[in-house]
Amino acid sequence: MSERVPSATFGGLPPGYPEGKAPRYSVLPVPFDLTVSYVSGARRGPGAILEASAHMELYDEELGCEPSDAGIETLRPLPPADSPEEMMDRVASAVDGVAGSGRVPVTLGGEHSITLGAVRALVERYPGLSVLQLDAHADMRDSYMDSPFNHACVARRVSELCPVVQLGVRSLSAEEAEYLDSIADAGGGALPRVVTRYAPEVLGALS
Repeated sequence: MSERVPSATFGGLPPGYPEGKAPRYSVLPVPFDLTVSYVSGARRGPGAILEASAHMELYDEELGCEPSDAGIETLRPLPPADSPEEMMDRVASAVDGVAGSGRVPVTLGGEHSITLGAVRALVERYPGLSVLQLDAHADMRDSYMDSPFNHACVARRVSELCPVVQLGVRSLSAEEAEYLDSIADAGGGALPRVVTRYAPEVLGALS
C-alpha cells in the first residue's frame, strides 16, 4: 500500500487527523493518464483536487457536523506505471490494502481507466458490488488504440466484473451503441448487466 504523509492532504487536514484515532477514509491519489486520447493532463487532477480541497469549509449544514471528524488520511500518490495493465494492478493492490484495514478507499484520478483496478479489488471483498457511472461518454468499447484497458474501454471491463448503471451518457460510437442494444434484452427477464440512461432522459426527469 502507498506510504502516508503526502505533500498535500485532503481538506488541508493534518496528516494524523484526528490525532490518536484510526481514520475511516483513505484518499488515494492516482496521477495517471497514459491512455488519454485527446489532451493530456489528467495526471495533474489529484494534486489540483487536493489543493482546492484545502479551501473548502469542512462543516456540512445538512448533517450539522464536520464529517471529517470520522478521520480522513491522504496517502502518497501512486507512482505511474509504463502500461495500463500494470497501473490497474497497482491500484488494485493499494485499494485492497485500504479496504482490508477497514477503511473506505477514495481514489482520485487521473484517467478513467484506473477505476478498473479499484473495482477489481472491491468486488473480491463485496460480491454484491455495483457501479454507478456519471459520465458523458459510455466508455464501452471492447478495445481502443490497441488496448482493452484504454480509458474508452473501462466501463466495458467493469461490467465484466459487476453490474453498471450509466447516467448522463451523450457521446458514444456506433460500436458501443450496437453492443449496448445487444445486451439490453439478453437477460431473459433478469436484471441487465448494464443500464444506460442517456443525457436527454436524465434532463427530462429533472424538468
